[in-house]
Amino acid sequence: MGLLSTTNKDYYQGNDHGNYQFTSLRNIIEQFIVAYVGENKIIPKVSKLDVAFHAQRALQELSFDTLKSVKSQQIDLPPTLVMPLPHDYVNYTKLSWTDSAGIKHPLYPTNSTSNPFQILQNEDKSYDFTVPASGLLKNGDFANSLSDWDKSLAFTGGQGFTHGPSTDAVGVVGGELVFEHGSMSPVPGSSGSFTSRTYAVWQKLDVTTIGFMDLSALGKSAASVTGKGVGTLRVGISTLAYPGFNPAVSKESSSLNNTDDIFDIYTADGSRALMTFNDGLATSSTKTLTEVDVSNETEVYVLITSFIEDFTDTTLGNSKNVVDDIVVSCDAISEKLQEITPSSTWDNYKANTPSENQDDYQDDTYWKMNGNRYGLDPQHAQANGSFYIDPRLGRIHFSSNILGKTVILDYISDSLGTDEEMQVHKFAEEAMYKWIAHAIISTSSYGQQLVPRFKKEKFAAIRQAKLRLSNIKLEELTQVLRGKSKQIKH
Repeated sequence: MGLLSTTNKDYYQGNDHGNYQFTSLRNIIEQFIVAYVGENKIIPKVSKLDVAFHAQRALQELSFDTLKSVKSQQIDLPPTLVMPLPHDYVNYTKLSWTDSAGIKHPLYPTNSTSNPFQILQNEDKSYDFTVPASGLLKNGDFANSLSDWDKSLAFTGGQGFTHGPSTDAVGVVGGELVFEHGSMSPVPGSSGSFTSRTYAVWQKLDVTTIGFMDLSALGKSAASVTGKGVGTLRVGISTLAYPGFNPAVSKESSSLNNTDDIFDIYTADGSRALMTFNDGLATSSTKTLTEVDVSNETEVYVLITSFIEDFTDTTLGNSKNVVDDIVVSCDAISEKLQEITPSSTWDNYKANTPSENQDDYQDDTYWKMNGNRYGLDPQHAQANGSFYIDPRLGRIHFSSNILGKTVILDYISDSLGTDEEMQVHKFAEEAMYKWIAHAIISTSSYGQQLVPRFKKEKFAAIRQAKLRLSNIKLEELTQVLRGKSKQIKH
């Protein structure tokens, strides 16, 4: 019986091309148990959980130097000159930028700079343990999209709500956080009225060492017209966590997003830590909360909620509530060193033209000595640009001459990020079996006399897998060597 169950038509019209060359990790585990485990076999008894553990370790280790586990990401480098490391990043193999012809220009790491932890200091250069306002709330001016903020679900397309509007959106537009609300029909089978959905955006703050703090925000609510009421925008402090901030299906629903009760922190005078923008004016206004009491809390949330009053006309366009410049300040003293971000070292580096671009060069070759090669430092013999990786923050920093270019990161993963990745090339399938068998036998109380044998078989299978996966083609090798000094006969 053949292994293929997919017809040619289904295969070529589908998107799962070339997958026959791989075997899933699940099949590796099941086939290993069938072939190696049982009465009168090498391994008389072992749990499937143990086999799965050693299989994942084998896949992880083989991914680093045997299997083809290199991935790539491409971005247009933003003005920050920073690229976050991918979520499944282990190490990089190559960084480059591409020109208009799609040709990759390699970038080289620099050891001459970094982005160190810059300690906050007083004027006399002693360490300052005062918590700076910028250290509490991140991205309060929404300069970096919605990074550092969380948001409730159910946006464009009314995800999860078939009766919802398809034009609702929450996001950063022009450096401001904009809530766009349309009218939605009642829940099918209910007696509810037409209205708009309520959304929430929030960020967690660590207030372990803080007693009181101040909060301010710049807000603007949507104006009312026939068919919809005024917009309501709330900004305040809450201790409730998700799913407390789940989106309300409608303004009348039971979600706490619609109420003042969700803001359960109070100021020193007993008022709720809440600012409400609902004047419906065309201009933004700034409101401030002072002496918000968080002395009994270890963490709180800066919470923003938004909805439109009595939105009954579905033919009207979206209404927008807007918020910006949220600032949290306090006089807290921390027991930890306080950091200045970004460091002055990184600011100075990205503000200057790299040394390799300060002289004339020809054909991307750096000529430091007026065209003479004498004295040339090979590590600077290029004009493509440079980078360094900050492992503390998980970011790649680039030199200023890469600004706006298309950057490609080729990196190594461990093949364990998702279930779809957990597969093995058939050239390395035998190496997986030998690795798992050696690992199980070497950690068991039986069969210790077999450990040397399986160790040799394991390394032999890995060497064989490397040769198979090296993908050396005789015709391609011959074509390359034809231009070399030695004549190739074939």
